[in-house]
Amino acid sequence: MTEETISQAVPPVRDWPAVDLPGSDFDPVLTELMREGPVTRISLPNGEGWAWLVTRHDDVRLVTNDPRFGREAVMDRQVTRLAPHFIPARGAVGFLDPPDHTRLRRSVAAAFTARGVERVRERSRGMLDELVDAMLRAGPPADLTEAVLSPFPIAVICELMGVPATDRHSMHTWTQLILSSSHGAEVSERAKNEMNAYFSDLIGLRSDSAGEDVTSLLGAAVGRDEITLSEAVGLAVLLQIGGEAVTNNSGQMFHLLLSRPELAERLRSEPEIRPRAIDELLRWIPHRNAVGLSRIALEDVEIKGVRIRAGDAVYVSYLAANRDPEVFPDPDRIDFERSPNPHVSFGFGPHYCPGGMLARLESELLVDAVLDRVPGLKLAVAPEDVPFKKGALIRGPEALPVTW
Repeated sequence: MTEETISQAVPPVRDWPAVDLPGSDFDPVLTELMREGPVTRISLPNGEGWAWLVTRHDDVRLVTNDPRFGREAVMDRQVTRLAPHFIPARGAVGFLDPPDHTRLRRSVAAAFTARGVERVRERSRGMLDELVDAMLRAGPPADLTEAVLSPFPIAVICELMGVPATDRHSMHTWTQLILSSSHGAEVSERAKNEMNAYFSDLIGLRSDSAGEDVTSLLGAAVGRDEITLSEAVGLAVLLQIGGEAVTNNSGQMFHLLLSRPELAERLRSEPEIRPRAIDELLRWIPHRNAVGLSRIALEDVEIKGVRIRAGDAVYVSYLAANRDPEVFPDPDRIDFERSPNPHVSFGFGPHYCPGGMLARLESELLVDAVLDRVPGLKLAVAPEDVPFKKGALIRGPEALPVTW
């Protein structure tokens, strides 16, 4: 391809406003961008300039797994972005590239293996049963989010992290302030500083620990001089915050299942299909607004005939990749028989979400407990009257009013 042809292929910059979408509606702007081409250009509400957007499944996997695209270079740039405030901590795992990124992830890998996640299964099931018991005792109506979907993932991630039960409320409060744009940058920054200080103390106390929880593993790695305390704290904060994403994902999942009762009924009558069905729901649910963190091209790269130059910012859309018709036939349909299902809801490449296996476990436990123990469960309001979060980076219901 000649220079002239490549330059002609440069698409216009499209404004992508931050719109609070109802329910599980797919972003209409993203739909248009996907139609316009595999590589487009976008301008988000905050930051500066424009960035490339990659939407096809194979290109998303290429960008996220290719060392020619780096995260660390984002630190010193005001890249166009969704979040009104941008508070990256230098050395935080989300902004590291290999080999530093690999070294840091290795320190906690044991907690997120199949064995590590199985370690908390029975305790998680017990905590979930207690929450469902309490909801049933109180009787209908109930807010499923407040009663089950919010406290359960907090309890599980705190269990995995080694955070005492008495500190769960503080963790939840800090997480909400960090993830919301509605309180302003100052409030978010203060919450992040408070969570940083908390984990700094907790990890510092565990430098000789042989425990299997995350803060013990981090403390031991710091004690062996494999990672620094600031690196350990940054990773702990990221994992703790990420643990609450299950509240939003499961909120969307149950909103969908209760809005389409035939889906819930099928999962009740065919429990053997639940793991595959949950994977399909994870593929289909639009779990975030717009896009997450960008990468910077470290050298010139060509994708689908478009020249991305060194220094350009690049975003991938996992939501778009999960609706790529080349990979997922009839992608807008929820198909519990879909196989294979190579969705990228937990990311791809070195920055793949370490908690993916844990999130699947929690989703399966929630579907089992809620559908089996509350067989008459239904929405207490019309599906369109369920309030969804405003100004949040991660999408989910504010409350999920149910009755039975």
